[in-house]
Amino acid sequence: MKVEKYKNGFTLVELLVALMVTSIILTSVATLAYALGKANTSIIDISQKQAQLRYATIRISELLRHCKLVCAMVDNDIVIWKADDNPNNNRIDVLELAYIEIGDDADHINILEFSTCPRWLKSWFRSRRRQINIIQRGWFKSLLCWQCQENRISLIPQCSNAQFLLDSPTPQTKAVNISFDLEEQGIMQSYQIGASLRCWTGNLLNSNGEIVSTDDD
Repeated sequence: MKVEKYKNGFTLVELLVALMVTSIILTSVATLAYALGKANTSIIDISQKQAQLRYATIRISELLRHCKLVCAMVDNDIVIWKADDNPNNNRIDVLELAYIEIGDDADHINILEFSTCPRWLKSWFRSRRRQINIIQRGWFKSLLCWQCQENRISLIPQCSNAQFLLDSPTPQTKAVNISFDLEEQGIMQSYQIGASLRCWTGNLLNSNGEIVSTDDD
């Protein structure tokens, strides 16, 4: 009686080799998928940071170029007189002020403005002779944040080593630069945003910080 030999099956060695080849292919595919996903995440992160950087550059540059005066540097803020809506009285209005803020840990950059303010506060501040001296006090910002409607815009929410670089002490400042670092793909990149004032009005001030000129053009 003859014993039939089945030649169409796989031996144990062939199965092991096939499993090994399959595992290698699956591992390669998984590694490639992970690498592509990580690269895509990095591209998205860089794109977001570059978009934030472009927006911050536009906002800060425009604010500085068109402002009338860099009034003070208080703690981690610089205070800017944006524009004069009442040129006949040669006075700074509360709603004409803007703060460029750097976080206490130099880790973010914001712009703070005020959209509404109580009439008494506006009248009180407008009547002060030494407005610049008041702006230089830290309590003045706290008063504005307490009494006025804030409009805070986050420009660079995550950075490091942010600092202001002024060409001259306030209120004689005519150019402002902000330097900071951003992490991109694990590497720290250094950036600067800045601009010069087109129409500096420091001539309106005397040595005591009082606005004394009657010409506001």
